[in-house]
Amino acid sequence: MIWRILVCMMAVLAWTAPTVQAQQRPLRIEITEGVIEPLPFAVPAFVAENAASGQMGQQLAQLVAADLIGTGLFREVPASAFISGVSDFNAAIQYADWKAVNAQALITGAVAVTGDQMTVKFRLYDVFSGAELGSGLQFAGTTAGWRRMGHKVADAVYSRITGESGYFDSRVVFVSETGAKADRQKRLAVMDYDGANVQYLTGSESIVLAPRFSKSGDRVLYTSYETGFPRIFVLDVGSVQRRVLESQDGTMSFAPRFHPNGQTVVYSLSQGANTDIYTLDINTGQTTRLTSAPSIETAPSYSPDGSQIVFESDRSGAPQLYVMSASGGEPTRISFGEGRYGTPVWSPRGDLVAFTKQSKGRFHIGVMRLDGSEERLLTASFLDEGPTWAPNGRVIMFTRESQGESGRATLYSVDITGRNLRPVQTPEGASDPSWGPLQN
Repeated sequence: MIWRILVCMMAVLAWTAPTVQAQQRPLRIEITEGVIEPLPFAVPAFVAENAASGQMGQQLAQLVAADLIGTGLFREVPASAFISGVSDFNAAIQYADWKAVNAQALITGAVAVTGDQMTVKFRLYDVFSGAELGSGLQFAGTTAGWRRMGHKVADAVYSRITGESGYFDSRVVFVSETGAKADRQKRLAVMDYDGANVQYLTGSESIVLAPRFSKSGDRVLYTSYETGFPRIFVLDVGSVQRRVLESQDGTMSFAPRFHPNGQTVVYSLSQGANTDIYTLDINTGQTTRLTSAPSIETAPSYSPDGSQIVFESDRSGAPQLYVMSASGGEPTRISFGEGRYGTPVWSPRGDLVAFTKQSKGRFHIGVMRLDGSEERLLTASFLDEGPTWAPNGRVIMFTRESQGESGRATLYSVDITGRNLRPVQTPEGASDPSWGPLQN
């Protein structure tokens, strides 16, 4: 089945309505590691500008609210508390009514549907300063892609209030799992960041592992046992066409990731008892060996600028994290705590590395600085593994598996402060997530 992006066209236009300039400091959440009191906001149903809009206005408002609440940084003022509503998108805001219900931010919107096309516009207001926060925006696309427009509204609100880029209009590729624990059927799937719109990319005839998005989000690398040995495949997300990458006979290749340029793949290659890190030029098929040691080197991940690689190695006797130049050379160890470290992933901001840690019978997802300092464990359970970063570097998604024969793999997300641990709802078991970029 050919997977297609649901939104055929998505345009973001500056909306030119007049804007009141704030006389006070703009509304802002400053995100720190301390406990944050969620900011109360109100989002009335978007105004239906024609009869065809139907219930779309309510659905959009609910989606925007869910995105913001899901961050743990915002708290919705329920509609039952509203003193006044919004029936005209261009009407003056009754700030006193919204102050009375303690809404600090007000989001208003309107939607118009013509055939299978729709437009959505919104404004954000700082209730206590009595001013619009930024300019209104308008989005255009298909009715089938209404969720993307809602996510884009939420991204804009999130960005204006926190000062950070959003992550709601993004997708996650993962391994969908069905069947008993001892006989799992696995296939690749892609979904919206919140678990909606699941689309399957492969069948379940062969074991598939570790899908990884390209920086542009148009391709996915993954490992498959289709040929009997682990081999790396590259799949075009739009057409679902795939091909196997070149590999040496008698070897096993796995744990692939794209270079930020999208033309080079770094991966692990196992030959006999030795496992080292290699790169492959997708266009020419040329391979380059980056490590040469009797230890096991695996799970490589590029820095955002592509100049360095963080990876896992047991050269010190137990799995630890190391950083080396993207062209190879002597690596530097960065993990020194108790336990075993693995599956490192460089933050898109470039400031942190996320990892899996096993210590004292528990598994953790953690983050640390590039010099190994400020290690912080964000989770703890029977089995947490495989972190992946949201495109803004603020949230981490990972796999959590429950204990016992009936144990099930589930996706979770957590803020890098360790707050707001939340399950990601998927129709089946799910593992090995890879978070893609914001969509265009």
